[in-house]
Amino acid sequence: MNAPHKYLIKGVSVLGRPKTDLLIQDGVVAEGDAKGAEVVDADGLVALPGLVDLHTHLREPGREDAETVESGSRAAALGGYTAVCAMANTSPVADTAGVVEQVYRLGREAGLVDVQPIGAVTVGLAGERLAELGAMATSAAAVRIFSDDGHCVSDPKLMRRALEYVKAFGGVIAQHAEEPRLTEGAQMHEGEVATRLGLTGWPAVAEEAIIARDVLLAEHVGSRLHVCHVSTAGSVEVLRHAKARGVRVTAEVTPHHLLLTDERATSYDPVFKVNPPLRPASDVEALRKALKDGVIDIVATDHAPHAVEDKECEWAYARPGMLGLETALSITLSVLGEDWDLIAERMSRAPARIAGLDGHGHDPVPGAPANLTLVDPAARRVVDPAESASRSRNTPYAGMTLPGRVVATFLRGTPTVLDGKAVK
Repeated sequence: MNAPHKYLIKGVSVLGRPKTDLLIQDGVVAEGDAKGAEVVDADGLVALPGLVDLHTHLREPGREDAETVESGSRAAALGGYTAVCAMANTSPVADTAGVVEQVYRLGREAGLVDVQPIGAVTVGLAGERLAELGAMATSAAAVRIFSDDGHCVSDPKLMRRALEYVKAFGGVIAQHAEEPRLTEGAQMHEGEVATRLGLTGWPAVAEEAIIARDVLLAEHVGSRLHVCHVSTAGSVEVLRHAKARGVRVTAEVTPHHLLLTDERATSYDPVFKVNPPLRPASDVEALRKALKDGVIDIVATDHAPHAVEDKECEWAYARPGMLGLETALSITLSVLGEDWDLIAERMSRAPARIAGLDGHGHDPVPGAPANLTLVDPAARRVVDPAESASRSRNTPYAGMTLPGRVVATFLRGTPTVLDGKAVK
């Protein structure tokens, strides 16, 4: 990409503050002479630190028909992201140094966002023996987060050992909280809607019981636990209690759990099938409040692309999961309003801290790495799946009008998105 070393972002509001000019030079936000800089007109735009997603499924290696590291990276950049953490449930599973290094290399080659691989906790996600955690941590990918996402590490002894192992190098275990014996055959949230539709229910307690167990284990070991895609009011209360006791636990919520309810299942459209399932409005409200008050630390997309044949089928046979990278900021904006500092904390600073991505999560001020996104808060857009950069089309927001539009994204001073379009 033949890009100038200097950009002058003119008339931008940094985190909603009064307008200013930002000079980007040699990969950082700079001070000094703007002579020769390419001017980016940012009148009416808000500058945020580049977004960081702690929960992205890029599918490569193994399911390149659904997504590749490159296509997922492009979708991320268009959504305002400068870094994403790629989940381990690929084929082969990212449970060795070799596979995580492959994903890391593919991300570097794409050059659109920093792709940080997440390693599997157990070999083959089978939940039977620990994967090569140390080898992945010392590999070129420098893995710090480990997760069997899509599967729960349900064996408490194995979970304890994993927490103990990663403590030695400051790692994090990210748990998919689902007691499998309580969700056998489950198709959606266990409640009134499931009863009406005749679908097997996924009870809230299946999530809450694992979170309660794991915060006790993390407290006992003194290690770091991260809870993936929290979805129930009960889970929020378990987390609130654990944090009040000083347990080293963080948690995420997805955009779809902040916006959609289990009533969507009445259409029997598999695009609304997801794990954990969409919950009732009372849970959605509890999650929104927890995100605002900090019991839930971050928004993470759980971007889960699927090929057409895995979604356009009967509900019972459809794969769970939804696209999320290109719409997450708009949905968070609709939930939090134009509280730009809080949005920056939940979508950039906090996820960067949890993942140990030192070059990300910095507000765009002089001396900071020039990883930033420019947003037009006044824009409104109708979600069209055909316009997605992802290889898949399973967005639950098709036809919805969402607030905000990412106009530009910069990765270390190089634009990956300009005027709302990917640069390469």
